[in-house]
Amino acid sequence: MSTPHKRHRPDALTTEVVDLIGDVVARFYADYEEAAAEHALTGAQARLLSLLSLEPLPMRKLARKLKCEPSNVTGIVDRLESRGLVERRPDPSDRRVKLAAATDEGRRVAQDLRDGLHFAREPLAGLSDEERLSLRDLLRRMLDRTPQETTGNA
Repeated sequence: MSTPHKRHRPDALTTEVVDLIGDVVARFYADYEEAAAEHALTGAQARLLSLLSLEPLPMRKLARKLKCEPSNVTGIVDRLESRGLVERRPDPSDRRVKLAAATDEGRRVAQDLRDGLHFAREPLAGLSDEERLSLRDLLRRMLDRTPQETTGNA
């Protein structure tokens, strides 16, 4: 008979850090939902629009990034397209594939959304450049991202 694998309880510091990360995520999502609502968008619509403001993407890749079904992405794109924030284009490298792309108005709204996120701006401004770089690098390491995988924004 095999012995069940014993799980070790995390130490108090790890538990506190995990709780703090959870608090940051919750505050970010609440702030993001509030900023989205100011533009009559849902959080999912705002996140999709923000992704598309960086580059046009195929629906399947959007679904992977948003961790949802492609059919959900189609519905979100449909609603954003009806508002003139997103358009569908053929992929220049494979015309069978449709890309979703932010329109000029969509990019403007996405920028307004980013500018409307308030909760972290003041606390981050209270950190030195060195502290913010350290925080960024630690978060990248936690997410196992190298600098080449990010947009290069400091």
